[in-house]
Amino acid sequence: MAVRTYAQRISDTEVMVKGIRNNQEVLAKRQIDTVFADTLQTCIDRAIALNNEQEALKARLKEKTEQLDAAMEALTAKAGEARKIIKLDVPQSLWREFGINDKR
Repeated sequence: MAVRTYAQRISDTEVMVKGIRNNQEVLAKRQIDTVFADTLQTCIDRAIALNNEQEALKARLKEKTEQLDAAMEALTAKAGEARKIIKLDVPQSLWREFGINDKR
């Protein structure tokens, strides 16, 4: 069986709440009443709010990841430039001081 998404589970539960409200007289003997439906609706509302917050955080994370990727590209370019200069101007015996472990 396929995994249902949060949206599907929320939607299915909303349908259930409507069904409970429409069939209260049948379900009342099992303590499935308006109080139960209201509590279930509160759970739905909280799940929707948390899902929306999570989606916003995902969007911000994606934005930060793009910023980090750009910063890492700049860092790699500058470090590569420095590495080339060091290897040209500094004796090989001192390369380790700069974190360069190449043999040549």
